[in-house]
Formats: sequence, C-alpha cells, structure tokens
Amino acid sequence: MVSVNSTDRNAQDLRLFEALSAENSSTRLQAALTVGTHADPGFVDVLVRRCATEPDFFVRDMLTWALTRLPAEITVPRLRAELRTERAQARSQALHTLSKIGDRSAYPAITRALLHDADDEVARSAWRAAVVLVPDGEQKGLATELAAQLGRGDRTVKLSLSRALVALGELIEPDLRTAMAGADPTVSAHARATELLLRDPDIGFDAAVDEAKRIVALGPERIEGPEC
Repeated sequence: MVSVNSTDRNAQDLRLFEALSAENSSTRLQAALTVGTHADPGFVDVLVRRCATEPDFFVRDMLTWALTRLPAEITVPRLRAELRTERAQARSQALHTLSKIGDRSAYPAITRALLHDADDEVARSAWRAAVVLVPDGEQKGLATELAAQLGRGDRTVKLSLSRALVALGELIEPDLRTAMAGADPTVSAHARATELLLRDPDIGFDAAVDEAKRIVALGPERIEGPEC
C-alpha cells in the first residue's frame, strides 16, 4: 500500500481549498462533494465561510451536505456562531444547515430576532429550522411567535410561514383564530389559508388563499348561511 505523506496531504488540501472558491461553479461543486466524501473535520471553517458567500444554490446545497457529514459537536458550535454575523446569507445558510443536522441543542440559538429577521430569506430559514429543532413542550410558544407574522411578505414568504405553522399541528389553531378575528384583511386571509391547509394539506396554497380571501370579503356568516 502506498502511503500519503503529510506534504502530499497538505498539497491535496490546498488544492481543495482553492477549488472551493474557483471561478467555475462545477469545480466548486466537485470540491464540495470531495470534501464531504472524505469528511475531514479540518475543513469545517472553510466550508462555513464558503456558505456565507457562495452564489450558486446547488453548490451551497453541497456545502451543507458536506457539513452534515462532519461530527455535530464540531459543526454546531461553528454554525451557531455564524448566526450572529451581519451577512444575511451567512445566517440563512447556517440556519438551513442546522436544520439538516437536526441537533436540537441548537434550538436556543434560533432567537426571536432571527425568527423576525428583516431579511425574508433569513426569516424563512429560521422558521424551517425552528420547526425541525423545537424541543417537546416549546411548540406552543413557537407557534405564537410565528403566527405574529401572518400577513408578512409575498407569496413565497407567506407559503413558507404557513408550512412552518402547519408542521406544528393543531396547537396553532388558537393563534390562527386570533389572527382571523383581527382587523387586517391580509393577516386574516393568510390565517384562514393556513387553517385550510391544516385541515386539508392537499388543497394547495393558492387555492387556500383564494378561498380565504373569498371568506374574508364576504364574511364568515355569509359563507355559513343563516342558522335554522
């Protein structure tokens, strides 16, 4: 068997480090795949740093996969630290990676500030990660925190929030009823659409939104009809 000496190993590592920031996205993708395949903890810092700046979605996804291949005791503290950085993509990708690792010890790092982050991508990543990592007994508090943002953003943001709420199950119903009873028609319609999705996940978000808007416009009493 031919052994690989430290000089050869260092040269290989250097080439991988350089390839992770190469101009060609296919080169970066292959480098991330190689790093993940070998699962060398020595690459954790460069992988996390690259997540913060990588412009290509597929390469970012491969970087996340590579990080999930490393021991959680190494990656989770590094990713938690990344949640406090100013760069939005760094926060978003760290949240996404934490959700894929699935270590619930990371849940306290998903702060209220992240759940309400002004950057929609960060907030969406925080919602998804929180739903995956929330410990038993804390789901209700999370549901209330998420429901406070009903009506936020465009279709993509609303859909992400609805999916996060529905993933928490029936315990979201009191918060949805409160939102539906409010004066803001956008919030009310979003809450009703989320309720429809909770009852029938197969209905589809757009159909649920259309039906919710119809109910809000006509008023629930008009939909239900007169009592006998």
